[in-house]
Amino acid sequence: MFSLQKLLGKDDKFFALLEASAEEGRASVLALKRILTNPSVTPTLDEFVTSRRKDKQITNEISELLCKTFVTTLEREDIEALSNALYRIPKIVEKFAERFILTAPQIRDVDFSTHAAMLEKATETVVHMVKALRTHTHLDKLSEQNKLLQKIEGDADKLILELIRDLYSGKHTPLRVVILKDLYELLEKVVDRCRDAGNVISHVVLKYS
Repeated sequence: MFSLQKLLGKDDKFFALLEASAEEGRASVLALKRILTNPSVTPTLDEFVTSRRKDKQITNEISELLCKTFVTTLEREDIEALSNALYRIPKIVEKFAERFILTAPQIRDVDFSTHAAMLEKATETVVHMVKALRTHTHLDKLSEQNKLLQKIEGDADKLILELIRDLYSGKHTPLRVVILKDLYELLEKVVDRCRDAGNVISHVVLKYS
């Protein structure tokens, strides 16, 4: 068992900012899930832009705080690595949303529900792992959560291979192939960034175990 709370204190600003960043990633994915599961609704970029901007501000605050703080219990590179991984989640989600909205007329019949479920589970797991850094947490619990992220990432890899195989089957128009391949790869990148965040957290935990 380990506790970073004792080392960093209840009101540590770094934890508050990292948790807020993880929440913005989850919020962006929940917004994405709403447009993916409701194809009849005309989507807008407003929610995605808002989440990404909020997370950018949080990331900047972390960078500024690192500049002003001479001693940190967590190693500075670990804070930066986690902050960057968390910020990339809403950033890539916004990029996906932009392209999805632009190409919606060509792909309204595509079922993205499996992707949406994977992304929701991945971001929820990241939020739990980031919040666990504040509390007394068993190493094996965080290890299980990181293994879950690795499994989701593995499932996402298998899914995209199946979808690419279908795209190259010859039954789709060239335009549809280009559009869907781009969208599938962006969704896979979101899962990859969640995995990256989980790996950073596991690395930090091992240092303090």
